[in-house]
Amino acid sequence: MSLTLHYHPLSSFCQKALIGLYELGAPFEKHLVDLGDEAARAALLKLWPIGKFPVLRDEARGLTIPESSIIIEYIDQHYPGETRRRLCPADPDRARDCRQLDRLYDLYVNVPMQKIVTDKLRPEGKHDPYGVEQARAQLEAAYAIADDQMRDNTWALGDEFTMADCAAAPALFYSNKVVPFGAARPRLAAYFERLSARPSFARVLEEAAPYLAFFPG
Repeated sequence: MSLTLHYHPLSSFCQKALIGLYELGAPFEKHLVDLGDEAARAALLKLWPIGKFPVLRDEARGLTIPESSIIIEYIDQHYPGETRRRLCPADPDRARDCRQLDRLYDLYVNVPMQKIVTDKLRPEGKHDPYGVEQARAQLEAAYAIADDQMRDNTWALGDEFTMADCAAAPALFYSNKVVPFGAARPRLAAYFERLSARPSFARVLEEAAPYLAFFPG
């Protein structure tokens, strides 16, 4: 098979890429990377020197594609799969809106959530309470934007499931465990319920289930 996704099921960014691949119905193989294994880490570094996943390898085209958003757009363009649909709209203005929301969930939900979680793993005396406070504030601000965005929408961009929803699902799944939405964000909570019922995301969560106990949130 031409396409191989190097990933870990617990990673939110890997989950985002998987949702996109499942939505598009593209044929691919999965290669689970255990970063705790020296040989596996070395192999990932050889493939992508930054050493982070997900990374997609396309042997047929001789290309290595890192980063979840780029992976989804690459599949969108070159491997539409059986569904023949798009996760990034063809219209330039709609595509820009899609990417903006994709960035909202990646940079202002996922990243601050990870800051809060990884701070718990720091050694005693090495914690960053001010950084955690800033991350919580950023999450609350992003929640407010997302809640307002869902005022008249079924999905992030409207009635159409897009790359932005692929980003939102895992980001909200983990962030809600760290900083819950609360009753003040009913539209965001309802959106997350719809995401959780989406077959592609439900499949991703089922695959992640054996590893969720390791999430320190």
